[in-house]
Amino acid sequence: MINLIKTFAIQAHEFVNHKYAEQPYSYHLTMVVFAANEFLEYIHEDDREDVLAGCWLHDTIEDCRLSYNDIKEISNQKVADMVYALSNEKGRTRAERANKKYYEGIRSVKYATFIKLCDRIANVRHSKKQHSRMFEIYKKEHSNFTAMLFADGVEMSMYEILALNTLNDLFDTEKEL
Repeated sequence: MINLIKTFAIQAHEFVNHKYAEQPYSYHLTMVVFAANEFLEYIHEDDREDVLAGCWLHDTIEDCRLSYNDIKEISNQKVADMVYALSNEKGRTRAERANKKYYEGIRSVKYATFIKLCDRIANVRHSKKQHSRMFEIYKKEHSNFTAMLFADGVEMSMYEILALNTLNDLFDTEKEL
């Protein structure tokens, strides 16, 4: 399933000419999957393929004019639920698009928080490596981002703790990639 999902996600982003900085969007998707693979051994073996599918597809509803049912058809309901939860709300600003309802949706779907952490790890790694202005934006947002992901007494899994620790370490400006 993963090769089909990977091809589908890459083609969906290419179809709408979606880029990641100056790179093809597949660059970002590959980075998210790479981050997930760092912690995959802590995820139940039966769920690993769905998690990786969610990583490949995480931006397709939001960016590629696809629907929940499109994602469900190419994958399954669990993956479609993750991708739907990870799709931003409508809004004019980053804060409006990633509002309280958005984070509630992420917290309500198993593995969506983990995929969001992997997405953020990929974004922070790229922005730090490129000395992009986005690094400072992610750094400024970090405490609210983590507070929203783990609000309401959400218990963290081992893979989420490890991913969060990796993300926290990225903001240490003394550490190189």
